[in-house]
Amino acid sequence: MIEMIDVYKKYSNGVIAANGFNINIQQGEFIYVVGPSGAGKSTFIKMMYREEKPTSGNVMINGIDISKIKNSRVPYLRRNMGVVFQDFKLLPNLTVFENIAFALEVIEETPNSIKKKVMETLSLVGLKHKARMFPDELSGGEQQRVSIARSIVNTPKLVIADEPTGNLDPETSWEIMKIFEEINLRGTTIIMATHNREIVNTIRHRVVAIENGQVVRDEQRGDYGYEN
Repeated sequence: MIEMIDVYKKYSNGVIAANGFNINIQQGEFIYVVGPSGAGKSTFIKMMYREEKPTSGNVMINGIDISKIKNSRVPYLRRNMGVVFQDFKLLPNLTVFENIAFALEVIEETPNSIKKKVMETLSLVGLKHKARMFPDELSGGEQQRVSIARSIVNTPKLVIADEPTGNLDPETSWEIMKIFEEINLRGTTIIMATHNREIVNTIRHRVVAIENGQVVRDEQRGDYGYEN
């Protein structure tokens, strides 16, 4: 599903964030991306949804080199993936329902289809009863669940999550992980950058460790592998 071939990324300030990424990711995998701060994890993830372009090399998704597509095609690329951020990125003036519906309105779904899909997705993340609330009326964990719902409402094949439990307490983090596990069981590929050692060591999946812009470890059912 995803392949990076000899991917390099050098920023204008001279920082090399990707120094020869080579990786294959199959449909349906769940992958943790781990490593110290500044190692290149965010660049690795951002290149998958074309927030960043490599300086050289190829980033292939379903056989298409997304590093070569025109900027005007990027929104269409992202229709087939969901992105979850640490800081939620919800629209404050829209209700929970409207925040999630927005992702379907931009692709011109019908109103009936939007209502059905939004309510089904809210049910999955346990927030059906809060559909009419605004983001500032929710806890951090609830806001993250809305963010996840927005990312999966269009049933994407791929969900990319950048530190999705980073701002949450431990109990809420486990609740969020249950949702990701459920999404993955339905066949969606999950790629998650995380510093959460306990989650990685408890819910075992493939672990890709990045240091100094390189993949230094790639293990099925791996552990976190770093000291706190």
